Amino acid sequence: MNDQLVAKIKANPNYQELVEKRSSIAVKLAIFVLVLFYAFILTIAFEPSLLGIRTGDGVMTIAFPIAAAIIIISFLTTLVYVKKANGEFEELIEKVREDVKDEL
Repeated sequence: MNDQLVAKIKANPNYQELVEKRSSIAVKLAIFVLVLFYAFILTIAFEPSLLGIRTGDGVMTIAFPIAAAIIIISFLTTLVYVKKANGEFEELIEKVREDVKDEL
């Protein structure tokens, strides 16, 4: 790819909007998931008895459903990003391609 094409793409307002929106949602989702993971780990480290509460008469503690929920939430945040990438972000990518197609 030549430098002129790269400069034209970077100067494109649709590309700048794409980078801004993509970065924003990625950072927000990453922070959300990291807070969940670290809260769980810190709870285990500093208050293990809280997660050691047994559920019913069995041997399972409350930690297992919470950990499973964190994993499911992680998958859901990935789904949110993929939906955005295949919808809104893809539209912006197509606009950028349309704007620079004569350079290709």
